[in-house]
Amino acid sequence: MPQFTDVRLPVIQLVRVSVDHRGGTGRGPALGEASVGFPERILTAVVGASGAGKSILLRCASGMERPSRGRIFQGSRALDVMNERELMELRGRYVPHPPLLPPALTTYEYVDRGVRVTTDRTARRTAVLEALHHVGLEKEADRKLADLSAEQRVRAAVARALPAGPRIVFVDEPTDALDGSGGQRIMGVLRTLVEKAGRTVVVATRDPVVAACADRAILLADGRVVGKIDWPTADEVAAELVRRQP
Repeated sequence: MPQFTDVRLPVIQLVRVSVDHRGGTGRGPALGEASVGFPERILTAVVGASGAGKSILLRCASGMERPSRGRIFQGSRALDVMNERELMELRGRYVPHPPLLPPALTTYEYVDRGVRVTTDRTARRTAVLEALHHVGLEKEADRKLADLSAEQRVRAAVARALPAGPRIVFVDEPTDALDGSGGQRIMGVLRTLVEKAGRTVVVATRDPVVAACADRAILLADGRVVGKIDWPTADEVAAELVRRQP
């Protein structure tokens, strides 16, 4: 199988990125000299045990957090020279775990707040409805977020990250609070974004079954990138996680 980076340019590239802080009583860096790219129109799973540095890596790649050292590029443009508008657009592509949804808003209103590039009412509505279509929530547009199921709330959070801005989405542990079938449906939504909408998707997960839905798995252990698997299987990922345990 070809290496994805041989044929597709990275939308986001991390070059020796380190983050020094670590919460709780952990020792060492939260992220240590991570160098990794996320190729366009590829679903990448960032995989590791709890505390491996998955969320920090996604937060740095999406501009949510500034690294202690190293540089991050969107195409040829470094994040540290971007203006606030550019950074806001990139940060809007990050979906946290758990998704932070204001319960009083409707699904439509919530996704509409993710539209940043136009004030034209017709264009905004088109962008919102297209995003809801991509995640299968067209019929839930007028429902309050408080009334959605856990799976639907994840879908809504992903939808909000879609309109306009960079064509990349970072999703932190999207299946963590769902059962197996719900998790598979969410991963099906993310695969559709790649295959039919041309998006680049990066998912953080500790679940080998989730990682097997991706085109590529990036393995993290103790804040460091320790391996990469193209076309991963659940068994391959599970074996690597066991082997990389400290």
